[in-house]
Amino acid sequence: MTDIHSALHHHYTTGTLRDAFMAGIRKKGADPDNLHFADIENGDEFHTGGGVATDDLLAQVPLTRGMQVVDIGCGVGGPARKLAHHHGAHVTGVDLTPEFVELAEELSERCGLSKLTDFRIGSGTDLPLDDASQDLATLLHVGMNIADKATLMTEAFRVLKPGGHFAIFDVMRGAGDGQPSYPLPWSSLPETSFLEPLEAYQNLGAKAGFTTVAARDRSQFAQDFTAKMKAQLAENGPPPLGPHVMMGPSAPERMGNFNAAIAAGQAAPTELILRKPD
Repeated sequence: MTDIHSALHHHYTTGTLRDAFMAGIRKKGADPDNLHFADIENGDEFHTGGGVATDDLLAQVPLTRGMQVVDIGCGVGGPARKLAHHHGAHVTGVDLTPEFVELAEELSERCGLSKLTDFRIGSGTDLPLDDASQDLATLLHVGMNIADKATLMTEAFRVLKPGGHFAIFDVMRGAGDGQPSYPLPWSSLPETSFLEPLEAYQNLGAKAGFTTVAARDRSQFAQDFTAKMKAQLAENGPPPLGPHVMMGPSAPERMGNFNAAIAAGQAAPTELILRKPD
């Protein structure tokens, strides 16, 4: 394990995630032993905007039943299960954090989606998949932890079939001055945070062979979503499930720093849709 991988493992691993997630399920009034996808939908996604952002991203790419999808940096499997449940996709989730992968597998099993989802420990720069085997690759708030985005792009290009899409929703570098304060949701230290501007993603994607289909800054969406969540928090307290469960006790500090970075233009949640030519 490299020093960066070790630091990221430490950052994301709580040691109590499964227990916290099961407690959240029970707090919602659901039964972990008789779990339905709707019981956890949108509460199992670890990125700005949660399930709303995932739906917005997926609306920009072709989705067909039986398609093969790789979710790079899958977390606890929220987007993978959404694709499987709503679209009948076969999804392979890849993540560096064993605690995430183990819970992703268990939640899919409990939801009856294990035949459509497969979760593996691995890296976006060395995907455990065959060449030209995937119709779609997704990346939701993961590239911030990947320094070698050139290899990330070439790996996504390698595993996609001709005509396949790479749908990205990352926190990218904004035009504001200065650097974000730490800790952040994806990093406790500057040494494990690798923000790059949209142009860098596009250039590296083009070098790998991709063409750009669409790009959109989602900073205002993120700020509006945060304001809505703050209002709900003030009225009802924290929801049973959500990113705060995955972040643990440091969630308020991490989210506060992230929101400040967006407001200062230091960080910009951004969508990018790339396509591998036919």
